[in-house]
Amino acid sequence: MSGKVQSQPDIAARCRHAVAAAEGRKAQDFRVLELGQISSLADYFMVCSGSSERQVRAIADAVVETLRAEKVRPHHIEGYQPGRWVLLDYGDFVVHVFDQSTRAFYALEKLWADAPDVTAEFVK
Repeated sequence: MSGKVQSQPDIAARCRHAVAAAEGRKAQDFRVLELGQISSLADYFMVCSGSSERQVRAIADAVVETLRAEKVRPHHIEGYQPGRWVLLDYGDFVVHVFDQSTRAFYALEKLWADAPDVTAEFVK
């Protein structure tokens, strides 16, 4: 997390912008999980899918570009190449963009089944 204290609404707003950016690149099967009450790892996990490695990278690029315009940069990016699972770590929220088969294999939603699913609050 950054050294600057940020309020919960700021985190939710940034996560909403990430969701909107991914939606703009036709990401599929969104899930937004609220982890704040069950883990110190992050406040939110956003999980979505692309239909190909190229689309997975395009979704990740759109999220990074959208948040960069708001002066928010990821702390870490993992998996951009080969593009089956791109992880964008923003500290207080984490974006996971999968191709469909990799997402099915790792099943992060099942791993974090105790986390409240707040997708409806973020996806149009």
